Amino acid sequence: MSNSRRAFLKTSSVSLLSLAIPESLADFFSSKEKLRIGLISDLHVDVIHDGKERLQLFLDQMKLEKPDALIQMGDFAIPKPENFQVIENFNSAHAHTFHVLGNHDMDEGFSKASAAKAYGMPAFYYSKDLGDIKLIVLDGNDSGGPTKQGVYDSYIGPNQQVWLIEEFENTAKPVVIVSHQPIAGIYPIVNSLEIQSILSRFSSKILLAINGHAHVDQHIIVGGVNYVHINSASYYWVGEKLAHESLTPEIHQTYPSLQFTCPYMNPLFSLLMIDPKSRTISIQGRKTEWIGPSPIELGYSILTESDQKCYVQPRISKRKI
Repeated sequence: MSNSRRAFLKTSSVSLLSLAIPESLADFFSSKEKLRIGLISDLHVDVIHDGKERLQLFLDQMKLEKPDALIQMGDFAIPKPENFQVIENFNSAHAHTFHVLGNHDMDEGFSKASAAKAYGMPAFYYSKDLGDIKLIVLDGNDSGGPTKQGVYDSYIGPNQQVWLIEEFENTAKPVVIVSHQPIAGIYPIVNSLEIQSILSRFSSKILLAINGHAHVDQHIIVGGVNYVHINSASYYWVGEKLAHESLTPEIHQTYPSLQFTCPYMNPLFSLLMIDPKSRTISIQGRKTEWIGPSPIELGYSILTESDQKCYVQPRISKRKI
């Protein structure tokens, strides 16, 4: 391990979000052992200049933490040959690795099928028993939605909804929902109310719903379900109107889309811990700093200033609920 990695693992600030396991679910845990899952989202190895290094810092930390599984939550790496080694590094880092399809994983003309095949996914959406819980991985990239988010699909369609309901009806295990696009909160899927309604019907079975995509740090409760946005490992996107250079000209020449971002100094990632003994769910996150100006300093104004100060920060926050 390099000296820079050791320094990061020692000094990167840690924060904690803590929730209670509902009493209705506590009895469904046959084991009282903690379940721990490493989470990384929105690495964007094709945009950020040091994506491989950021992933390796995450994997190095997870070797120390020894979680039960690793999940990358989308917008990871376009499935082109030069990224195959990055994908393999993640897949070979643990016996239990899971992928979620992000909208940018199909950039440069790649299909969902090619991305899922490159990642080694069993399907675009799927479920998996992990100890005493069930992971339900959703695909927010279904076609056929009433609108799009820009040029991207952001929709969970009828067939997937039927499957999702059947998954809930056929399991007695506590469920963790994982998606790339948010189902609630900032920048949700276009049929968010429809999917929220389904999840609320089964809220007594849901421990947590986590997502990436928005590159924000947010937790909200809707219809009895806790929704948590896992911040990007790499940056916040501010767009072409706020293009600027926060790194060297050479880096920006090689990674031209970086000028539309506010990069994070160190990668953000988190560790989800489910503890049946204490009946707690916690997310251990990290804090870092901006490289260059922040979105507010640039005049970013898509969200309100109060929302920016609360949610658009280089961190996964410390919260106790």
